[in-house]
Amino acid sequence: MPSGQILLLCMLGAALLSSVLCNNAIGPDDCCFKIYPRRLNKNLIKSYYMTDYRCPKLGAILVTNKGRHICVDPNMSWVDAIMKSVDENSF
Repeated sequence: MPSGQILLLCMLGAALLSSVLCNNAIGPDDCCFKIYPRRLNKNLIKSYYMTDYRCPKLGAILVTNKGRHICVDPNMSWVDAIMKSVDENSF
């Protein structure tokens, strides 16, 4: 087999392998791309969790009693108060 055909087969194999690896990449599931702008009532929040460090924006995701997930800025004072309240109520 000529060396040109071997090179072509190697390039084709590398292209197929890279496309498979890209489609199976593991990344963060929950990232905040849009921050909820208004204040929320702390009695409506059941739990919270922080976004993954690989996300482009730092965010806290508040989970309501009805199961909705709302992205908020964790640096806001009202968000910090809600997170502390949830932590205190979880004990």
